Amino acid sequence: MPGDYVLTEADFCHIASILHDHAGIHLPQAKAALVYARLAKRLRALGLENFRDYCALVAGSDGLGERQKMVAALTGDGTKFYREADHFDHLRTRVLPALAARARQGQPIRIWSAGCAGGEEPYTIALVLLSAMPDAARHDVRLLATDIDPQMIQQGRAAIYSEAALADVPADLRTKWFSERAGAGEPRWQAHESLRDLIAFRELNLFARWPMKKRFDAIFCRNVAIYVDAAKQAELWMRFSAALKPSGVLYVGQGECVSGPAARHFAADGPATWRRLPG
Repeated sequence: MPGDYVLTEADFCHIASILHDHAGIHLPQAKAALVYARLAKRLRALGLENFRDYCALVAGSDGLGERQKMVAALTGDGTKFYREADHFDHLRTRVLPALAARARQGQPIRIWSAGCAGGEEPYTIALVLLSAMPDAARHDVRLLATDIDPQMIQQGRAAIYSEAALADVPADLRTKWFSERAGAGEPRWQAHESLRDLIAFRELNLFARWPMKKRFDAIFCRNVAIYVDAAKQAELWMRFSAALKPSGVLYVGQGECVSGPAARHFAADGPATWRRLPG
């Protein structure tokens, strides 16, 4: 088995086309080195001789599983608990007080983590929510967490994290909401069932049909739009606009900005934070 491969221009263009068709992701030529570095590992794992064979595999009718692995390999830059902490401060101080009051009046509260990776973001949201509203479980309060990668969904459901992964979780919250799992090696911690029960993890391609019928009070979709071209971004912002309740909040990545036709539906409400205008 060769140690090195050749990524031809035709191979790169084929991979970029598959990625765009499957997940709406734009892959510029400047990313060729990243594509090689990350997908060469997949070729080795699969025992393939060249990128041409890999393209044939992922483009084939039986290639869905590997297409999902390819998307994960090319977009998985990692996340962590309390990433971009300003958003969670905004959620706690500017959003949750009103939502808690509405929940206690019997209204449903829905928050969506779109592109949830391994669950760090939705569990952070849940921790902030429970800190502000300890009785959330007694009301109709639910979090939806979605990702295109089924392995990430499985990880989120398992809710098992390393000591390093939980480094930014306040010590009192880790003690209250996580339990250490016995075993050799690095300590591992699992979220309590009461925390896990707040979150429904579902596999979802953001550029396919959304099965959700009801609108959300807040949506987190951070560092996802940076991977798609301007047309796909505009489509995504419009769909989020339609999925939010009036005055609902959309949290995006620090390098992202709601633009295009959807911009008329939003007003900036903080750093990388957009509030849905009424109407």
